[in-house]
Parts: sequence; structure tokens; C-alpha cells
Amino acid sequence: MDCFGTFFQLCDYGGTYDPFIGGTITGVPKGVEISIAELQAEMTRRAPSPQDFFSTKREEKDQIEIESGIEQGITTGEAIRFKIYNRDVQPNQALLHVLKPSHASYTYKMKYGIQDNSGIGRASARQTACRVVAGAIAKQVLKPYGVEFQSSIDKRTMEKMWQLEKEGLQDDTMGAVVRGVIRNLPPGLGEPIYDKLDARLAYAMLSINGAKGFEIGEGFHAAQMLGSEYNDTQNPDFSFNSNHDGGVQAGISNGQDVYFAVAFKPIPTIQKEQKSIDFDGSIVTFSGNKRNDICVAPRVLVVVEAMAAMVVLDFLLIEQNRKR
Repeated sequence: MDCFGTFFQLCDYGGTYDPFIGGTITGVPKGVEISIAELQAEMTRRAPSPQDFFSTKREEKDQIEIESGIEQGITTGEAIRFKIYNRDVQPNQALLHVLKPSHASYTYKMKYGIQDNSGIGRASARQTACRVVAGAIAKQVLKPYGVEFQSSIDKRTMEKMWQLEKEGLQDDTMGAVVRGVIRNLPPGLGEPIYDKLDARLAYAMLSINGAKGFEIGEGFHAAQMLGSEYNDTQNPDFSFNSNHDGGVQAGISNGQDVYFAVAFKPIPTIQKEQKSIDFDGSIVTFSGNKRNDICVAPRVLVVVEAMAAMVVLDFLLIEQNRKR
């Protein structure tokens, strides 16, 4: 499953240890103005920053090479093909044969028969760079519709990040909650039953590396509320008095802001010494290096926005196709 989307679709390839990663984007209409500078700005938001306390020390500028589909800043209607070179590939040979806890080592071994960690590069968050390219293009296609995407780090996550940075703890990692908002979304997007807007958003967000939880609107808090507290009642002009549903009812957008949250686990590779086993089942003691983030935030924010933009554009194109 290397593809995401139906009418607007990203199919990508490559992993963290390969010479480059890239992808093919289909479904972008002909004649849309695309700013490469804006694309690159989105990539910079995701790119590693060695000066950031929480970022990997790996140095990647993530320069995009557009190979087809955009000429002189205008889409041609052809598939958009792109490539991003990996400039700072340094596999950790000390961990080559270690089954890294809470990582892809064991599941890839059982599913694909790999014999060491050189075969798990596709499971790396490096792949999310391709999602950011597609999401950045989706955002630009959606500009005339006024749809906006915003993400932020949850307050409690921020407080813990400040504490860790103040204490200078660099040998461990931490989880994060990211909150997202989609503004100015027209009503009517989303398909009943099996392809609901909130279901597709959940699918999109949980496909991001390290994502372990998703909620929309009041989410799990809704389970503690009474119906009289929760219901989003409406006025004679059809405006809403509240937005506990998070802008989605019966799987279809209702015109209000769509708000959601994504929970990410701590990054598995830590610098503390741990015990595990190797690919043969022998007990080993190991520790990671300094080429992994301490927290997915803030670099994951643009990835969350990208996935949301891809979902929205896909549903918009589905709706437009229906009306033809």
C-alpha cells in the first residue's frame, strides 16, 4: 500500500537509507498555478534542524526536484512526479542486527523475512517528506475555495517539552498531542457509511509514523457528556450554537470548523541503554545515537496539515465528479 487517495492520489517510494525518495501525484487539474517557493517553504517546516533541541542532528535540506506535471509554475494535467535526494545517509551499523523495541524490526522480519535493519528504511518517518509535497500542492489547489489548515502542539505537550529542554534531558524521548483545525470547509464533503470524512481523516492521521490515537470534535470527552450538553442545535438561519461534533455529522462536513487531535507515541530510538534481542533471538544491550528526534513535534505539524489537505481535496474532487 504505497498509495493514498482516490481522485487526488499520492504514490511514493524510497526510504531513509536510499539515495532518494519521491512520488507521483495524480488528479491535479490542468492550469493550476503552483508556487515552488511555497512548496519548499512547507518542506522546510518538516526538514531536520540541528539547532532545535528536539530535532535529529541529521542534515537534510529536502530540496524538491519536479520531474513532470508542472511547467513554468502551472500544472499540465499530467501526473506530477518529484524526487528528493537523501544527502546525509549514515546507517547505524551498531544497531544493524538489533530488534529495536517498538520499531519495525520484528514485524518486518515476520512479514517480509528481512535479516537485519537495512530492510526497514521504508518504515522511517523520512517517508513523510513525500506526504508534505502532496499536501503542499493540495493546499495550493484549495486556495480558491478559501480552505485553511492549522495545526498546533497541545498545551500539555508544550509544557513537557519546555521542561525537558530546561533540564537538558537528551537521552530519552517523549510523546505528543497535535491539534488540527480545517477552516472554511464547505458542507457536504464526505461519503455515508464506509467513507466518512472523519473516518478518512482518522485513517490519514493514523498512517503517520508514531500515531497511536485520533479524536474529532469532543472525542473521548463526548463519552462523559449528556445529550442535552452535547447536541449541536441550530437557529432558524441554520447557524449552529455549538460545535461539539467537530464540523462533521453523519460523516459529512456541516460547514463548521473541523477540529481534531492526533496522539503520537514517544520515538522508539532512545540514547538510554536498553536490553533487547537480535534477529537470531540472542539477548543484546544497546543504545541509540543522536540522529533521531526527541519528539515528533514540531516537525510533524506540517505532516498533519498535509494529510488533512490531501483528504479534503480528494473529497472535493469526488463531489465535483458527482455533479458532472
